[in-house]
Amino acid sequence: MSNGISAPGVNLHRETLAVRQAVDRSQYGENSEALYLTTGFVQPSAEASARRFGGDEDGYTYGRSGNPTVTSFEQRLAAMEGAEACMATASGMAAVMLMCFSLLKAGDHVIISQSMFGSTLKLIGSEFGRFGVETSVVPQTDLTAWRVAMRPSTRLLFAETPTNPLGEVCDIRALAELAHQAGALLAVDNCFATPALQRPIELGADIVMHSGTKYLDGQGRVMAGALCATEAMVREKFLPVQKNSGMVLSPFNAWVVLKGLETLDLRMKAQSAQTLKLAQWLESHRAVGRVYYPGLSSHPQHELAMRQMGGIGGAVVSFDVRADGAEQARQRAFHVLDQLQVLSLCTNLGDTKTLCTHSASTSHGKLSEAQRQAAGIGQGLIRVAVGLEHLDDICNDLDRGLSSL
Repeated sequence: MSNGISAPGVNLHRETLAVRQAVDRSQYGENSEALYLTTGFVQPSAEASARRFGGDEDGYTYGRSGNPTVTSFEQRLAAMEGAEACMATASGMAAVMLMCFSLLKAGDHVIISQSMFGSTLKLIGSEFGRFGVETSVVPQTDLTAWRVAMRPSTRLLFAETPTNPLGEVCDIRALAELAHQAGALLAVDNCFATPALQRPIELGADIVMHSGTKYLDGQGRVMAGALCATEAMVREKFLPVQKNSGMVLSPFNAWVVLKGLETLDLRMKAQSAQTLKLAQWLESHRAVGRVYYPGLSSHPQHELAMRQMGGIGGAVVSFDVRADGAEQARQRAFHVLDQLQVLSLCTNLGDTKTLCTHSASTSHGKLSEAQRQAAGIGQGLIRVAVGLEHLDDICNDLDRGLSSL
């Protein structure tokens, strides 16, 4: 029995694919996708088992090599991103690790944005450096800097747009052209925008990376990650490394995120609408020095963001508290966070609950002060991942700390 959708790319809207794309139903005809909690699969014959383990026949063999629930998640996300295929991983950082292990070798060169997630900067810039992979770090929005950093050995450009936590936006199409002219690949971290707002492959990107832990799940329940790319790249590059390394997504986590995708479009639009109003309120607050949100006309890449993200700025806003010097800025940011009574002091994002964090001491805490300053992350910066509470309650909770500075 079939869902009626056998592959990405059928003539359906993204919202429909988000609730319909999956593997075929079992013989029981379940309407909600089945959760297959099993590590192994019984084979129909020894000959079929040999063919499947040898890669000559499709079929599930062992949990590290594939699972129907995980496949449903991969098919659904690929369809929503407009990609040929998808590879699920245990977390977003596992996806970055899998991509780098699959595509890079000693002597290869990578260019990444200095505004990327702190763990990504450390992983590629430091850990892979121990194995001979060279890295250049450039300003996110400076296309000339990306171009100048190119070398004959450049194999990968990796950008995050919008960035965490300042919401900087890069021109995906321009970066794709730059990469392809040099025979390199462009990978885009689409965690903040998600396919509900932005589809990098349509703009020329080769790989789309996700932390499914964030908006794809949407309620802060499980860890998950994914890479979307061509069928050839997934099968020939990512799959062999994943099978040997074990960076796999559990069936239960896959099922949770699979169901989260069904409401992604609604959540992103609702949370983004709240975020724009909150950003406008923050801009008018006397205790706030600067607000960072792509949906504001004051944002340096506002026009580009509106073109790339369907006119929506996303659901994350950051702001600097007014202060004299880094020490006072840190104290004041901590004061605002410690006064919260409704919102959560939590480093995750993408939840239906509004989450606030001090980026300089959490997500980017392992970077040097020089690296943080280069990325524009000061001690007075607070990031707010806006949820679905009433906007007045969000503003009042933040105002409790801001107005008492």
